[in-house]
Amino acid sequence: METLLSPSTLFTPLRGLRRPALAAAATPRPAAAACALKKPQAGLAAAAASSSHGVGDPCAVGGRSWVSFLHHGLAAAALSLAISLAPAPAPAAASEFDVLNDGPPVDSYVVDDAGVLSRVTKSDVKRLARDLEARKNIRLNFITVRKLTSKADAFEYADQVLEKWYPTIEEGSNKGIIVLVTSQKEGAVTGGPAFIQAVGEQILDATVSENLPVLATDEKYNEAIFSTARRLAAAIDGLPDTGGPSFKENKRESNFKTKEETEEKRGQFTLVVGGLLVIAFVVPMAQYYAYVSKK
Repeated sequence: METLLSPSTLFTPLRGLRRPALAAAATPRPAAAACALKKPQAGLAAAAASSSHGVGDPCAVGGRSWVSFLHHGLAAAALSLAISLAPAPAPAAASEFDVLNDGPPVDSYVVDDAGVLSRVTKSDVKRLARDLEARKNIRLNFITVRKLTSKADAFEYADQVLEKWYPTIEEGSNKGIIVLVTSQKEGAVTGGPAFIQAVGEQILDATVSENLPVLATDEKYNEAIFSTARRLAAAIDGLPDTGGPSFKENKRESNFKTKEETEEKRGQFTLVVGGLLVIAFVVPMAQYYAYVSKK
C-alpha cells in the first residue's frame, strides 16, 4: 500500500513527535565551532591547556594550526630571501695543471690564472701580440699564476709549458712563453730557437731581472706584463731597447738612522740636557743670593 503525502506534510515538521529521553542523552548537541583568531601566544597556551586536560578545544586547535602555518610561511620566505641575496658561486680558478692541459690560448694570447690583469691590459697585450705575429710570425703567450706546486721556480714551469703546448721543435720554434708568479714575485721568459734568436740573450735577461720581478714586488702586475710585451716586441722589430724600471725607483728607504746621524743627534741632545741642568742650578741660586743680599 502506498501512502500519499501532501506538500505541506513534506515541508512542515511533524507535530507532537518527541524524541526519546535516552536518545537525547546519548547524542549531545555539538558545541559551536566558531572562534576568533587568537595571537600566537594565546593559541599555544590554549593548546597546552587542552592537551593537559585531555579535551580537544576547537579554538585551540585552530589557533595552533594558524600559528604553525604562519611559522612555516615565515621560514619559507626567509629561506627564499637568503637564497636570492646570496652571491653566486665564483667559478673555480684554474690551477697550473689546468693551464698545461688546456693548451695555448687561441686568440687572447693571455692566460690570467692569477686574476691580476685588467681588461685594458689584456686588450693591449692582445693587440700588440697579434700585430707582432702577423708581421714577424712570432707568437708571444703570457701566463700569470698565483703559486707553483709542481716546479721549483718560474723557469722550470715555463719550459714545461713550452714542451706541453708545442711538443715538437717545429711547432715551438717561433713561440715565446712569458710566466709571472705573483706569490713568489718572479717571472721567466723562454721560447723556441727562432724566438730566442729574434729577441736576443741580453733583452731576455733584462726582462727577467728588471721588468717582471721589480714591478711584481710592488704588485704592479699589469705594468709588468705590458712593459715586458713592449720590450720583447721592440727587440723583435729591431728597435732600440725601451728599458726597464730602475732599481733606484724601487729602492725602499730604511727607517734606521746611520752612525753619523746618531752621533750628531747624540751631541745635540747632550748640549741641550747640559744647558737645562745649568739653568736648573744657577737660576735658583741667583734668586736666593738676590733675596739674601736685600736683607
